[in-house]
Amino acid sequence: MKNTRAILMLLIALVAGVAAVVSASRWLVQQSSSAVKQVVVATVDLNLGQPLNGSQLRLVSWPSGSVPPGAFEDVKALEGRVVRTSLQRGEPVLDAKLAPVGTKGGLSAVINDGKRAITVRVNDVVGVAGFALPGNYVDVIVNTNEEAKTTQAGSISKIVLEKILVLAVAQQVSRDDTQPKVVNAVTLEVTPEQAEKLDVARSVGTLSLVLRNQMDVADINTGGATKGTLLGKAPEPAPVKVVTQTATRTVVKTRTVAAQPARSGNCIGVLAGMQGGIECF
Repeated sequence: MKNTRAILMLLIALVAGVAAVVSASRWLVQQSSSAVKQVVVATVDLNLGQPLNGSQLRLVSWPSGSVPPGAFEDVKALEGRVVRTSLQRGEPVLDAKLAPVGTKGGLSAVINDGKRAITVRVNDVVGVAGFALPGNYVDVIVNTNEEAKTTQAGSISKIVLEKILVLAVAQQVSRDDTQPKVVNAVTLEVTPEQAEKLDVARSVGTLSLVLRNQMDVADINTGGATKGTLLGKAPEPAPVKVVTQTATRTVVKTRTVAAQPARSGNCIGVLAGMQGGIECF
């Protein structure tokens, strides 16, 4: 009897333990499933302007408390979307890094609203020895002939555009490569007004690019550099135009005729040549 009771108690304890284990496992599964979300990430490195397809994406579990804003949970929702910034393998695909829906692939997809892309010809010197890479910012200097206002007028170099984004070098738009590349053309992102200014600048002189720190946003205003400022000479004052006026003076000559003494009788005036007189009778 005692053995039967002990066996019964053992069976009850065993059943209660199994039930506790099953309940705990179910609770853990529910907690783990609610603590993570499925997020779309890139399976390969993606360059800006590149359209997306299913072979480049996959779903991974991501802690729900750290899912970045704009993440996607459906791979099909990204079919055909264009990347406007480079993505690394395993990086979440965010809406802020994609061009608007319907945008076609290519460089035009990465141009910001209200901006334009213009290409300028460069060489190994003008192109900052190939260090002006996509994603960098540059200033544009033009060297031209100054208008002749003084005898020292000549060549002048002046910064005409500041903090211009480099979109592409040659046909490369990748922003991940840090190796310098000597190319013959650089594509810049400018406003319409800056595009007009840059087109005039390259028609009146030669252009040079000046690489600047990406965090430096300060505007500068220089007067330009000439041969005189380079050698430390003071600028020659502009010649003063002197206007002379000729005064005309009119001289009136008068002749005084001496009065004749008064005479008695009848008198008349007599004019003989240039001489005049009075005759009395």
